[in-house]
Amino acid sequence: MTDAATRTRPGHHLGAPLVLPCGVVLKNRILKSAMSDSLGDGAGNPSAAQVALYRRWAEGGAAVSIIGEVQGDPHALEKPGNLVLADDSDTALFARLTKAGTANGAGLWAQLGHAGALSYAPLGRPRGPSALELDGLICAELSADEIDQVPVLLADTAKKAKALGFTGVQVHAAHGFLLSQFLSPLFNRRSDRWGGSLGNRARLLIETIDAVRAAVGNTFPVAVKLNATDRIDGGFSEQEAAVVITMLDETSVDLIEISGGTYFPGASSSGGGRPGEPYFLDFARRVRELTRKPLAAVGGFRTYRQAAGAVEDGTLDMVGLARALVLDPDLPGVWTTDAGIDPEFPRFESPREGAVTAWYTLRLAALGGAPLPGFPIPASSGVPDANAALAAYEARDRTRHEVWRARFGRGRAGRFSDRFSTTRVSS
Repeated sequence: MTDAATRTRPGHHLGAPLVLPCGVVLKNRILKSAMSDSLGDGAGNPSAAQVALYRRWAEGGAAVSIIGEVQGDPHALEKPGNLVLADDSDTALFARLTKAGTANGAGLWAQLGHAGALSYAPLGRPRGPSALELDGLICAELSADEIDQVPVLLADTAKKAKALGFTGVQVHAAHGFLLSQFLSPLFNRRSDRWGGSLGNRARLLIETIDAVRAAVGNTFPVAVKLNATDRIDGGFSEQEAAVVITMLDETSVDLIEISGGTYFPGASSSGGGRPGEPYFLDFARRVRELTRKPLAAVGGFRTYRQAAGAVEDGTLDMVGLARALVLDPDLPGVWTTDAGIDPEFPRFESPREGAVTAWYTLRLAALGGAPLPGFPIPASSGVPDANAALAAYEARDRTRHEVWRARFGRGRAGRFSDRFSTTRVSS
């Protein structure tokens, strides 16, 4: 095909390869952003449904799928459906997952997680930059020695991910989890070298990136997910995020994915940005000239026009899709060759907090061939019942508690988790 024909072909901007700084070539510009798919088997290993789901996304044409959350410390979990990389992980199950997720020339990256202050209380040990006792958030404070071990932990997790067949990793510094907590003045009220100035609050993120790079080598993709804003007064702001992006420009990261929002009590759960437009595209435009690193953004991309336009005008190098790929896993293959039909997003009536996310999460289980009763694919007609999805989602988590404890009871997780204790009583 001639260059002229390529320029006129619909979707050619989304279908163009992307060369990362480490030298890895991604086949197109569509990134399946990390979601907490909660499809682990309850003991930190992949389930058959999770294998099937990531095969579906790979065959659907995404350049990369990022799987979140992948933990190194089982007591810093976000949910009991998380994956855990440990010395006794079931390597055969992980090999099935990575083989499935890298079909059709796709990449499969592990999102390096640590929930910190937001660790799942029934099974975890919530500890963050500062001790907090708020309505909906209680955690103990990490000591300086414990903080020093975080880059070691995440680097070790990255090394295990590479050995198990993942083709890249993403350092998670968004959404109010541990590294995001250190960046945020709401979570981080320290007065030592980890707190106060933005340089101090960003120290753990930069040291973690350096440690991860040293663990995986120079030719393995290392991405970072960063909030543009916490969307709460007094939290991590767009002005601070722009400064951190200039800091990241001096590191070895291969891709910066922009997101936003936090689980700090009182934070907005709405998208933000201009009505009907992707949430963080305006921020991406403002910081585009601050970094030479490839940029991606996730949140609010609903149409081909939005996705292709963001790449065509140079704002983004990749477009992150999440819920759109829950509704249509084959979307990347369509959008990179033809404008196609945009997914139809459902509308929900009076959903409780977390209910819409739960509905999408249960749809992931159905896509993987393991639907919970009442949540099949295709979905039933009419208005989806997000509140019923939330009840089913929470009930499924409770069934996993004993499975998780059976594998990760105190003392089983080794030297890292022994450092992360808490005064909270697990239920």
